[in-house]
Amino acid sequence: MRWLHFYLRFVVAASLLLIVAGGLVTSTGSGLAVPDWPNTYGTFMFAFPFSQMVGGIFYEHGHRLIASTVGLLTIGLAVWLARIEPRRWVRRLGWTALAAVVTQGLLGGITVLYFLPAPVSISHAGLAQIFFALVVSLTLFTSPGWRTGPGGYGARSDPVLARLALAAPAVIYGQILIGATMRHTGAGLAIPDFPLAFGHLVPPQWTTGIAIHFAHRVGAVAVTAMVLATAGHLLFHHPGRRELTRPALLLSALVLVQVGLGAWTVLSGRQVAVNTAHVAVGAAAFAASVVLALRVHRERFADAGADVRPASSDAAEPIAGSEARA
Repeated sequence: MRWLHFYLRFVVAASLLLIVAGGLVTSTGSGLAVPDWPNTYGTFMFAFPFSQMVGGIFYEHGHRLIASTVGLLTIGLAVWLARIEPRRWVRRLGWTALAAVVTQGLLGGITVLYFLPAPVSISHAGLAQIFFALVVSLTLFTSPGWRTGPGGYGARSDPVLARLALAAPAVIYGQILIGATMRHTGAGLAIPDFPLAFGHLVPPQWTTGIAIHFAHRVGAVAVTAMVLATAGHLLFHHPGRRELTRPALLLSALVLVQVGLGAWTVLSGRQVAVNTAHVAVGAAAFAASVVLALRVHRERFADAGADVRPASSDAAEPIAGSEARA
């Protein structure tokens, strides 16, 4: 099981690299640099010569190579989990991750073949975050701390914390979707100044692009308030719970960095490196919020505080309503 956990860490790193590569494709406007799919200019993807990976082809074809690698890694993950993981719900999450990455690949192909339709591109970006959260969650579920730690972290005894921990990833994911909508509808510079909007607190004029962009700024305020409220509650009421305070502090730092990157993206005129870093840090913040929520609600999982039984006896493993929800 230890090697599976290390393998999952590698999958997480590869998945984050894939998100960075996807961000570079959008930031550089390279989405149609390779106009066919699944081949690359009529050549089998892995046989396309590296010498021809120039300009936008480098970003788009590189993105495809990384995506294919992540897909293969996920196939290995799902099979590995199916063979050695005793917890049925964890095995199912492995197959869910595989289904997500396959769907993600198909959405990427449709995006190219139909010339970057915004709804498909936004769905592609949103599903990438879900897949990333899934592999991060699986990494947590196979970690020694999860398997041997205490069964519960007090969500039932602290309903405020329970609600905050669930609300944070929901609000962050909503903000990610608004950000993806802004990127794929060309609204990234619809409001060209910061922190004001055309010199005002509220835009004096409105278009669809301005509305999307301003909604993203309002969302940033909401996310920051939610995350700081969660971290503040934890530090005040549970200062000794390092398994909770550490991800909360990491999440707070990531969100503050993300706000700074968002401002820098506007002020730099959507400079490629800054814009891409904004996407990557957003993914990391979402993953951190998911980890925090899972740890807060640890007691709701069927394996909380229980020894894990052999994979050969599904009938003997504990099955509860909370397992189905997990």
